[in-house]
Amino acid sequence: MPDKSREHTVLINRKALANYELEESKEAGIMLFGSEVKSIREGKVSFEGSYCEVKDGEIWLNGLTIARYRTSSIFSLKEDRPRKLLLHKKEIDRLAGKISQKGYTLIPIKIYFKGSWAKISIALGKGRKQYDKREEIKKRETRREIARLLKGQES
Repeated sequence: MPDKSREHTVLINRKALANYELEESKEAGIMLFGSEVKSIREGKVSFEGSYCEVKDGEIWLNGLTIARYRTSSIFSLKEDRPRKLLLHKKEIDRLAGKISQKGYTLIPIKIYFKGSWAKISIALGKGRKQYDKREEIKKRETRREIARLLKGQES
């Protein structure tokens, strides 16, 4: 029997990791059609300009572009259509309450397969200011320099 707990990451939203301070993340299912799943398996997906919103007690993922599958029928779907995310009602209500606070938004972080199911990781995030981004880069460079110096001492 195949191992259902195995994860295969297809795409990570690196811009979101740089532009937002992430607080908590959730795993959600995505409502997809067959040809969309096949395109995701091929890696033909883009997070460019994607975001989540709560409408009528449901969470919708907007702006996620899934390229048309090469051998799909003539009845193909729009590449950037809104897709419904599958979460429990309590989780949706809690996230909707947090989003209503100033500055918070739901951001798609990564798309992956868990067993045979396509999943998406969404996170509650607050936008970073330009000076916050610079500060993060300085910290990262300092850590790299220290690691480089310590590695030089070992030899």
